[in-house]
Amino acid sequence: MNTGPIDDHLVERVDATLADYLARRRELTEAIHPVVDDAAATLAGFVKGGKRVRPTFAWWGWRGAGGDPGGQRAEAVLTAISPLELVQANALIHDDLMDASATRRGRPTVHVDFAGRHREHGWLGDPERFGAAAAILLGDLALAWADDMFDSAALPERALRRARPVWAGMRTEMIGGQFLDVWGQATGNGSAEAALRVNRFKTAAYTVERPLELGAALAGAGPELVAAYRRFGSDIGIAFQLRDDLLGVLGDPAVTGKPAGDDLREGKRTVLMALAGQAARERRNQTAAATLERALGDPELDESGVARVREVLHELGTPEELERRIERLTDSALAALDAVELTPPSDTRLPELARAAARRLS
Repeated sequence: MNTGPIDDHLVERVDATLADYLARRRELTEAIHPVVDDAAATLAGFVKGGKRVRPTFAWWGWRGAGGDPGGQRAEAVLTAISPLELVQANALIHDDLMDASATRRGRPTVHVDFAGRHREHGWLGDPERFGAAAAILLGDLALAWADDMFDSAALPERALRRARPVWAGMRTEMIGGQFLDVWGQATGNGSAEAALRVNRFKTAAYTVERPLELGAALAGAGPELVAAYRRFGSDIGIAFQLRDDLLGVLGDPAVTGKPAGDDLREGKRTVLMALAGQAARERRNQTAAATLERALGDPELDESGVARVREVLHELGTPEELERRIERLTDSALAALDAVELTPPSDTRLPELARAAARRLS
């Protein structure tokens, strides 16, 4: 078994790689103006910490395809996969703005933070518009720096040529999935099929599927392994989002960092709510259907309203159905890996990651 120092300290190494890169990029923002550098510092703080799920899947995708953690390319691969965290930062900052979320990880969201700075200093104009503009620009900066960091990886050109289409596809899918999400909320498309499509492109693709494929491309993997990774990644990525659906209504705010019921207040037409609505209609339970419909998109929904939705969901058996779906997706993903040969220890690490992603607490 070929192991290296990065394997057992991957999160710390991703943290250090990101911190070093962002410090160097802030030399540019500092030269523009102190307020721009202050905004860049906010982005750096936003990126700090976390489980580094996306780079972790990319790393073990690379390792499973034969990547040598002790070889000369290991550091360059680390540089190529760490900016996945900046892609996520872009998605979260913009998502919080579009959903009008007040908190993220127990702290004010970026647009709320900058609106507060506007009010505190008594600046001209509308604080909320300023906060929205700041969030849009910082999200854009995160994505621009993600591209810059990926392109800076000191890898052979042939490896980057293999990886660039994966990187480009991932960005388009993520933004397309986000657009489907806001379109679905605007049109009231509450079907489970529509919600699953959003899950597939908004979250699953850039969380597991594309990071795994990125690692495979950097290692020069063949089509059979890439196909197995994509099936595994799609299934686990969707399971990951279904777990998020459950946490959005049933989760503990002390663990999730977001107020309970935020998904309801924001009108998110998740798979959880789609299945619950379908079950209520099939059972002709008009009371349950009306409770769900009233709660979805109600910005004033209080704790008692959220508690009532939880009761209805359990009456309809929807959380249990989602748990069964998560279990089936996890089994399907693991079967995809069983069909191919992976370089150890990826053959044990990837299944472990799959189970952790499917049952995550936050």
